[in-house]
Amino acid sequence: MQTHYLQLTDGTIAFDDQGQGPLVLCMPAGGDLRSEYRYLAPRLVAAGYRVVTMDIRGQGESSAYWPSYTDAALGSDMLALMKHLGAGPAFIIGTSKATGGALQAAVEAPSLVRGLVLIGPFVAAPRSPLLTHLTTGLLLAPLWGVALYSAYFPKMYPKARPADFKEHLGKVRAMLKEPGRLRALRLLFSESSGATYARHSQVQTPVLILMGSRDPDFKQPEQEARTLAGRLPIASVQIIEGAGHHLQVEEPEAVGHKRSRSFLGIISRLGSQGDTQLLQNNPKHKRESQQTNQSVE
Repeated sequence: MQTHYLQLTDGTIAFDDQGQGPLVLCMPAGGDLRSEYRYLAPRLVAAGYRVVTMDIRGQGESSAYWPSYTDAALGSDMLALMKHLGAGPAFIIGTSKATGGALQAAVEAPSLVRGLVLIGPFVAAPRSPLLTHLTTGLLLAPLWGVALYSAYFPKMYPKARPADFKEHLGKVRAMLKEPGRLRALRLLFSESSGATYARHSQVQTPVLILMGSRDPDFKQPEQEARTLAGRLPIASVQIIEGAGHHLQVEEPEAVGHKRSRSFLGIISRLGSQGDTQLLQNNPKHKRESQQTNQSVE
């Protein structure tokens, strides 16, 4: 698949573009590649969507060095790419660190965002900036950071690993050994997400939160997801039992199965809701959305 590049003021964003139809923009987690969506993208294309997957700044084939790695910066990258594509309002799917960027994009340009799918979101509560910086600096130190992260990576897949898992991990490890990549990952993970937390009430687009019940990034994954949902005006939660952090890779059946509880069904439902302005400030819709929280087994 051809790699495209968007030149921005401070760096370059790498992305690929496939399919036709409503736009779905996907950003992977920090410490991963846009091929994180290699199982989800073909299914969305087959369902009639245009799918664009982008490398998060500092990782993959995007530029390694940027002046900022905040949620707001990630959101600005998303919006810049959407405007470049000129494809109208988009659904945004973000994983882990990218979920903060998705929320920021929805606040900054609500007319460009039709709905959000947040996978393993790390934005439910602000973390101590000092503690986060110290912890991240220690764990991802230059001498052992790549090895330690590579050892942790498999733990994010407690239920199942795809056939190409070792190959994918090898690509992630090779990427992090490139100049500036591990530094970028440290800075991405050092962001406390406090600025995003303060803007939760301003997100007026529908949000689906997907969380694995065994996500190792959280002590209480389900509580983390429901806490975030309670802070957003229009949000629902789905817990995938036994799964970890990268749900769209670990649970390809849940991703591709055309049930109402699948990724495809959820995105279709968001699209069929029509004018999101009618959903804003609609208490009845908010109550129903929060009451439909359920697990995918």
